[in-house]
Amino acid sequence: MDAEPSETLVLLQRWHGGDRVALDNLIERDLGWVRRQVELRLGDLLRAKGDVDDYVQSAMVRVLEYGPRFLMTSRGQFRALIARITENVLRDEAARLRTGKRDVARERPVPTDSILALDPPAQSVTRPSAAADRNQAKDWIRLAIELLPAEERAIVQMREWRGCSFAEIGTELGIAEDAARMRFRRVLPKLARHVEQLREGQLDDLL
Repeated sequence: MDAEPSETLVLLQRWHGGDRVALDNLIERDLGWVRRQVELRLGDLLRAKGDVDDYVQSAMVRVLEYGPRFLMTSRGQFRALIARITENVLRDEAARLRTGKRDVARERPVPTDSILALDPPAQSVTRPSAAADRNQAKDWIRLAIELLPAEERAIVQMREWRGCSFAEIGTELGIAEDAARMRFRRVLPKLARHVEQLREGQLDDLL
């Protein structure tokens, strides 16, 4: 529970206004808590190959870079989202170590030619804010992907960021090519619903 429920929102507003100290405060405030969550979940492979602080930093950066502005309004939401994305960071890093493939999903924005452009702006839009709207839409999609169940998230990442064929996805997941194709198509409307829920402020329902 927050001693002052508005503290997280105030810090987020200050950070998005360009206050680097506010960002440092957000990270420092819950760094120890996140570190403990990471330590509880590290397997032998990750312990041998990486440093806990690196994983923590990756998780914090993901939350603060890809979380649309003002979505999180309480420390409880902030912590829950960090915990969820920390799990993803660990899962991605373990997969990278097993396969030797880079986590390109962490390095790239939503592809401009992606099928994940769930709500593209009309071609006739000429408002100066149109580019900002598109960037925010990508933020919603990125966060919605992070909140998918692990296998569905992996399918989206393999297809959209790594450019894997459905045959390759099937091989990696141990399923048939047609099953991989069907699962990808099935996850798209679910992802769209997640985006809509996030836009409506229903973060708690997805955590």
